[in-house]
Amino acid sequence: MANSSLSDLLTSHRVIVTVGSGGVGKTTTAAAIALAGARAGRRVLCLTIDPAKRLATSLGLGSMSHEAQKIDSAVLGLAPDSKGSLTAMMLDVRRTFDELVTRYAQTPEARDRILSNSIYQQIASSLAGTPEYMAMEKLYALKDDPQYDLIVLDTPPTSNALDFLEAPDKMVAAMDSPTIRAFVSAFEKGGSMSLKLLSKAMAQVLQGLSKFTGAGFLEQIAGFLTDLQSMFGGFKERALKVREQLKSKSVAFVIVSSPEPMAVTESLFFAEKLVEGGMHLEAVVFNRVRRVDPVDVSSPQRIANILREADIEQPVELAAGILKAYHDASVWSRRDAGEIVRARRELPLVPRFIEVPAFDEDVYDLRALTRVANYVAPA
Repeated sequence: MANSSLSDLLTSHRVIVTVGSGGVGKTTTAAAIALAGARAGRRVLCLTIDPAKRLATSLGLGSMSHEAQKIDSAVLGLAPDSKGSLTAMMLDVRRTFDELVTRYAQTPEARDRILSNSIYQQIASSLAGTPEYMAMEKLYALKDDPQYDLIVLDTPPTSNALDFLEAPDKMVAAMDSPTIRAFVSAFEKGGSMSLKLLSKAMAQVLQGLSKFTGAGFLEQIAGFLTDLQSMFGGFKERALKVREQLKSKSVAFVIVSSPEPMAVTESLFFAEKLVEGGMHLEAVVFNRVRRVDPVDVSSPQRIANILREADIEQPVELAAGILKAYHDASVWSRRDAGEIVRARRELPLVPRFIEVPAFDEDVYDLRALTRVANYVAPA
């Protein structure tokens, strides 16, 4: 029988990673898990990327910062003697990339050339897999920080859940592609391009491009790529370490989904890939689950009489509208329940399934976030 709470997960793991497609409430769920962890007495860091303004508000902050911000325990409603705490941090993709360059550049001069290069400044946040990989990298850098007992990582929003798992491979491929290697090989030590060393097709493309950009621009690109590829060995080793860290038993993955059929289907696919990759899938959280309490609607006339006794105008017409709304809500409720049953059936080895009902309002403040936390891990 699957568990319906993450309470034990909060105290048994060092890292919890929330994953899933965009628009399913993943960031809110990560914040709720972090809040529940603090209530359980753990010193929690909630690391998120591109958070909505309302998330900062729900955590009692004016805005999210790239620096760690410890939230007042009184604001969180923690007891004065509680050992728990909650710190929030927004991932800065560019800064994290800068730190990698600083670590692996072969010389201070090479480091400065890369960091000041206008091309690097343009692509540092947009290379394939960069946000996803930098989230992993920041997690790796913080995993042994003694200030925290639990780190909750909210992965970047994505239309394809596999982007997160494939991020290290994409980053390595982007830095070591055949095109880049050929480009670098044509860059002479003197700092100029030798098109003779390139394939005929590539040379023709670059010759045409140089007419619009100037040869100096191409040499600037080649110089940048040469410096960047000089770091490749250390960068690749780091990427492999980051990937292996995600397979650690101390790292728990939590898939966040809605009960929408497409979201459930993608979650099942993602679960399969997590398991294939050696990750530890510990829970699935379904957000915005529609529920309808059973009501005796066998007699529309009885409902009309109740409305009439309450001096409601046009009770018969209103009763018909109420019955239709109830019928429609019941249909959606049954569909959501059916999708959750499907997920449970397809994922028999997942030990925890959590259902968070659809609320009348979005999560904009700490009160609403606490409400979510109560479903994720009851106090």
